Amino acid sequence: PANILVGSHVWVEDQDVAWIDGVVTKINGEEAEIQATNGKKVVENLSKIFPKDMEAPDGGVDDMTKLSYLHEPGVLQNLSTRYTLNEIYTYTGNILIAVNPFQRLPHLYDAQMMAHYKGVALGELSPHVFAIADVAY
Repeated sequence: PANILVGSHVWVEDQDVAWIDGVVTKINGEEAEIQATNGKKVVENLSKIFPKDMEAPDGGVDDMTKLSYLHEPGVLQNLSTRYTLNEIYTYTGNILIAVNPFQRLPHLYDAQMMAHYKGVALGELSPHVFAIADVAY
């Protein structure tokens, strides 16, 4: 596991919302006490705690290879942040991850958007299925 110390910002599993973030307030052997940002106090084994990327921008990153930590809570937080901003596409290298917006987004799929991505190198523009399609042919 990563080097977790008192004062470290971390992710810890939560039954209700999958992962919660917080700060390690105490370490006793193999267990750490975390003060979560939602007010909960959690005690968890160090092997089940993941470091939080404190340098990630507020709006997330368009390519998750830019994250300091590519682990489940970091990936889910980034996807959730981007989804909140109506950014449904995110790269992980040359892999495109799409989060279903549960609504029609016709502006994302018109001929003008397709032309916008034609011939452009992957990663030069925001993540999009047209970018992946263009490099595939």
